Amino acid sequence: MPAANDASAMPAESAESAEWMRRLQAAGLRRTLTTRAVVGVFLARADQGLTHAQVFAALQARGHEVNRVTIYRLLDRLVAAGVLSRRTDDARTWRFALLGGGPVARGARAGTAPRFECLSCHREFVLEATGSAARAAERELLRAVARLGHAGERADLTVRGRCADCRTQHPPAQE
Repeated sequence: MPAANDASAMPAESAESAEWMRRLQAAGLRRTLTTRAVVGVFLARADQGLTHAQVFAALQARGHEVNRVTIYRLLDRLVAAGVLSRRTDDARTWRFALLGGGPVARGARAGTAPRFECLSCHREFVLEATGSAARAAERELLRAVARLGHAGERADLTVRGRCADCRTQHPPAQE
């Protein structure tokens, strides 16, 4: 297991890493080796929403011996603290992403910004150009829920398909 001051957890020189350390502290989270290592995984793969298993495998690949349950609990704490977002993908698997940094999390409302999810590579892209249209669609969906007597809190808008890279690498079969 890496030492407590292991630099592989998160690059020390990175201004982005320092900002995340400040955010962890502001959220009241301890900046343990495991916490720093988990955030480091998300910084290294900022263009993807990661599953529990992917985070666990990335930590193992970096030489961090961590209990799987610890990762589940830590990801939940990072979501509760507003450091990560959590959403369910098309396969009904939870995916986590940094809030407020990287291509996945950019946008005024990072946690609920409309996204495009590639069904092949699972990269996510925030659809920033859809601002007012997406907000109007969200309001309409919440009004529809209210008409049914329910109390909707938010609507997560995700378009699923194949990204430009995957379409180029694996074009659909011609009929």
